[in-house]
Amino acid sequence: MDIDKKILVGMLDNMLRIRAFEQKAKELFAGGKIPGFVHLYAGEEAVASGVCANLNDKDFITSTHRGHGHLIAKGGQLNEMMAELFGKSGGYCKGKGGSMHIASVDLGILGANGIVGAGQPIATGAAFATKYLNTDAIAVCFFGDGASNRGTFHESLNLASAWKLPVVFVCENNLYGISNRQTDAMNIVDISDRAKSYGIPGVTVDGNDVLAVYEAAKEAVARARKGDGPSLIECKTWRHHGHFEGDSSVYKKKDEQTSWMSKDPIPRYEKKLLELGVLNATELAALRDKVDADLASAIDFADRSPYPNVSEVLTDVLA
Repeated sequence: MDIDKKILVGMLDNMLRIRAFEQKAKELFAGGKIPGFVHLYAGEEAVASGVCANLNDKDFITSTHRGHGHLIAKGGQLNEMMAELFGKSGGYCKGKGGSMHIASVDLGILGANGIVGAGQPIATGAAFATKYLNTDAIAVCFFGDGASNRGTFHESLNLASAWKLPVVFVCENNLYGISNRQTDAMNIVDISDRAKSYGIPGVTVDGNDVLAVYEAAKEAVARARKGDGPSLIECKTWRHHGHFEGDSSVYKKKDEQTSWMSKDPIPRYEKKLLELGVLNATELAALRDKVDADLASAIDFADRSPYPNVSEVLTDVLA
């Protein structure tokens, strides 16, 4: 396999961190430790991990309300992530962003966003800035299938195409916009077909296969860096939980849920790495233990962090 071992293991590490973080967020939310809403990324880890493995610190991403996975894959630290979910001052946004609005400009994370489709013009703007400033950085926009029906999607792809901007649009198609199935909202099967309207490459991949995502993103990122313009990648995937934590998901058919759960991207990738000899069982166990230890430390950090002082309620509101 023509992929460096460090990258192969790094993608698994990210996937394990995202899954562990989300499972713990589920428990903590149920226990009343996390305020507001929580939208879990469990099941979609291969998308963020495969795409971000092709990025560097200078590249930018925009995220969604289901953004924990993107942020961790782009380099977000568990301590600051967890503290932000707790609403504590030790978080990336000093506890003011919460689960849906974490940002870190230093990491190129231009913000998770609670507004559907809002990240698309932001990523396009970031890509314009990198081209204007003549850097080799690119932007990646993560969004869901529902956001592809928004005007911001079409405006952003059109502008990015017309100006050949270095941006990669990544559609995480988990087949449901809240409780509305894609088949009830679109007359197309593959969202990637929409790329044709803007004269840019569009491809649909198995979003539960991190290697397929990695290869598609590698090509799109290289195209963007060379100045050849944007691409659209559709990743077919599945969220294990409801739209938000507490959603009973009665709109999902049981056999469909069972089928998709059997295609969980993490055990699938672990099996692949073991078969290829990239990792052995002992190394895999050690990797899991390290993730668990780091997550326990993050929860302790969040617990010990103070809440923001009321005097800071208006600070950081305007740049």
